Amino acid sequence: QVQLVESGGGLVQTGGSLRLSCAASGRTFSSSSMGWFRQAPGKEREFVAAISWSGASTLYADSVKGRFTISRDNAKNTVYLQMNSLKPEDTAVYYCAAAVVGFPTRTDFNYNYWGQGTQVTVSS
Repeated sequence: QVQLVESGGGLVQTGGSLRLSCAASGRTFSSSSMGWFRQAPGKEREFVAAISWSGASTLYADSVKGRFTISRDNAKNTVYLQMNSLKPEDTAVYYCAAAVVGFPTRTDFNYNYWGQGTQVTVSS
């Protein structure tokens, strides 16, 4: 079992930055790739970023490439999402997820554990 708890969300102005954290419990964290997804009101959940078990490989959605950075600290069982140059369209609930595979993947059915989410709101 893996439990995931996100933190770091909040309200920020356009162009601002936030850093999301996802604290994981469970022995499989260091062998699992991790991902961030988001869901805006009235929209389907979408992939944001993923990182391999070692942190050596990352994957990003085109909409956040160059603005967001995913990283992990296996010693702390934590994955991060640094979000810069935020836009109003980044407003959503952000979810952390742990995958059943070790490589980064954008496919949500590869993820078997999900956090409760943290709200990010970007004002214009």
